Amino acid sequence: MSRTFKKDPDAELDFMVDWADWLEPMADTIASVAWIPDTGLTVGATAMTTTTATAFISGGTAGDTLNVVCRVTTAGGRTDDRTITINIVNR
Repeated sequence: MSRTFKKDPDAELDFMVDWADWLEPMADTIASVAWIPDTGLTVGATAMTTTTATAFISGGTAGDTLNVVCRVTTAGGRTDDRTITINIVNR
């Protein structure tokens, strides 16, 4: 599943992935999160709860379309990814 957002090259914005719909049927929770950005993006401060992952993302050049992967590992040993696509536009 990929979601697409717009971001100004100078903006540092928070992006959140909600994993609850995937986790709750298995009664599982997030144990760790890794954010994997395309070259040109920078991941700053991050946070997580048992069902969400949040990262502040900056960078990019106007006209770029870049991805950031949010990879979670659960308490039950599962690993999965969600991709956020960011269109870099002057705003």
